[in-house]
Amino acid sequence: MPEVVIAKPRSGKFNKNAARRVRVAGKIPAVVYGAGSEPVAVELDPKQMERILFSETGHNTIFDVEIEGHPAAKAMIADWQREPLNDRLIHIDLKRIALDKRLKVSVRVKLVGVAEGVKTHGGILDQVLREVEVECLPADIPSHIDVDIAHLGLHGVLRVSDLPHSEKITYLDAEDATVAHVVAIKEEAAPAAEGAAAPGEPEVAKKGKTEEAAAKKTEGKK
Repeated sequence: MPEVVIAKPRSGKFNKNAARRVRVAGKIPAVVYGAGSEPVAVELDPKQMERILFSETGHNTIFDVEIEGHPAAKAMIADWQREPLNDRLIHIDLKRIALDKRLKVSVRVKLVGVAEGVKTHGGILDQVLREVEVECLPADIPSHIDVDIAHLGLHGVLRVSDLPHSEKITYLDAEDATVAHVVAIKEEAAPAAEGAAAPGEPEVAKKGKTEEAAAKKTEGKK
């Protein structure tokens, strides 16, 4: 059964001071928009929003939003802001959705297993894309995309084209975009050969020669 979010309409001015008063009262200022309806300024329960964001489906969770004086609608969290210092939610955007219309969402990529290049050759796994953008119907949004990386050798690359594909989901990222790869650990720089100039020495030596030449030139004039 979908979660029900009760959104209380806000009235008056919608400036920073008004938003601060909402937070002091223990709520989060928010806006509900989309589906051809006018945006509505509301306030929400922060604990419920945190629970949704940290659920398995996260910001792609579909829930019922009820606003006094407005028809109930299906919605998702479209955007949110946090206070930098304490990570507290300070604003949220909710987007109304239609269950029969495809929409674009970001889905987390979950790498499964240990790459061969890491286990056997001591490489390092670097995940470049932690989320990919997909287009699908709301009911077909995956909580995450699992992909097995056990076969990935040293210098091996996992691309968007290697992710599980289906008729229900369309990837919007380039098919050749790198999702993850196994890189080699950089070897320590070999010690400089005996007598070789250390980095930065050529410029100093050059400067020294110039000063020496200038000194000889001065002596010659005497």
